[in-house]
Amino acid sequence: MNILTVDVGSTYTKLTAIDGDQRRILGTSQAFTTIETDVMQGFQEAFDRLTEDREGNLCAGFKYDELLVCSSAAGGLKMVALGLVPDLTAKAARTAASNAGAKVAKTFAYEISGAEQQEIYDINPDLVLLCGGTDGGNKEVIIANAKRLVAIDRPFTTIIAGNKSASDEIRTIFEEAGKDFVITENVMPQFNKLNIEPARDAIRQLFISRIIEAKGLNILQGMTPYKIIPTPLAVLHACELLSKGTKTQAGRGDLLAVDIGGATTDVYSMASGEPTVDNTMMKGLPEPWMKRTVEGDLGMRYSLTHVYEQIPGANQPENEYMQQVKAWVDLCTSHPDTLAAPGSEEEGLEEFLGRSAVSMAVERHCGRIADVFTPLGLMHTLEGKDLMNVPCVIGIGGVLRNSRRPQEILKGCLYDFVHPECTKPRNPKFYLDQKYIFASMGLLRAINPELAFELLDKETVELA
Repeated sequence: MNILTVDVGSTYTKLTAIDGDQRRILGTSQAFTTIETDVMQGFQEAFDRLTEDREGNLCAGFKYDELLVCSSAAGGLKMVALGLVPDLTAKAARTAASNAGAKVAKTFAYEISGAEQQEIYDINPDLVLLCGGTDGGNKEVIIANAKRLVAIDRPFTTIIAGNKSASDEIRTIFEEAGKDFVITENVMPQFNKLNIEPARDAIRQLFISRIIEAKGLNILQGMTPYKIIPTPLAVLHACELLSKGTKTQAGRGDLLAVDIGGATTDVYSMASGEPTVDNTMMKGLPEPWMKRTVEGDLGMRYSLTHVYEQIPGANQPENEYMQQVKAWVDLCTSHPDTLAAPGSEEEGLEEFLGRSAVSMAVERHCGRIADVFTPLGLMHTLEGKDLMNVPCVIGIGGVLRNSRRPQEILKGCLYDFVHPECTKPRNPKFYLDQKYIFASMGLLRAINPELAFELLDKETVELA
């Protein structure tokens, strides 16, 4: 059986040809994603490159029996999340959104104001995740926010995942306003107990019904019986598979993966994140073992200006090196298909920007340790995941694959003594998704998890 996987990214459309009988990857190809016209143009160009008749090409004349597709074109779904308080329901909402492949533009807490209504209007999200209150608890805030949301003149869909006691009244509010909505289970039915799967599934279904059509992917969807899923969800599945293994193959255990894309940088951790420092108490909501965060302002092409602006020393006229970085950023932003030539000065600039994006993204993903003085003496609190002992960091993305020194980029994820409160990995081994197949294997897991793990394990290579 021949299998073709397609990842329609914000910058490139990547194809992977798999021989299921020989249990090997025959080849990969990519082409610039043609979002502005028709994504099928980019797909066809990548497929032609994959199957062209040239010497030594194992994919020449390749025909597939199964087609699997994921997409993150233009960054995927843009979402706003509303909750009751920042440290509880709002954080649960952000977790559900991020794990589903959405890009969270803003999280609001408490009853939103008129100014925040206007902010949501300006953001113009694809969807809003409305949460608030445990089941049987506070329902005034979520009802008030429902009334404010339906007054916003934008065509977003609202997923309601809050206090079930308010669901009937909220249903009436949205039906009378003629607004699109979906009611699902509460993301936090009990205090400090997360229930993000129903909301995540609702977001995924919305992705299928709206983004597929909006980005011109409906033709690809018609070519396969399998639903197109968000690329980050496919990568999440691959990370889980590599970490846990299968019924017959042992996984690699705890790991951290960093996927640097053109529009976003996604970070995945497969670990409990329990404290590694003595006398440390957990603070806030418990963290999921399988966690994804997405940084919409950290990307190597469409968001590269934002990466540059957050680097210390940026925009200093007297800093000659940073001015060189700025010139490269301007070029890549205006021409997203630009690649640095091997051995060139631009290659070093690309590595520097990639390392900066990794550093900022992993810092946001990891937890924070703080000192607390108690009657028993000095203790510590941990909010978020402690990843200091994670033994494995995997790099994913074009900037890493195209670099001759990907380990220099991945060093951005390491523990920094200048910021000791951030629980980044201390001494991990670095690995590279050398054929850019994590999304592909996340797709393949749905129909053949044993083969997907076997190929993942083989192609995720340790860096010297």
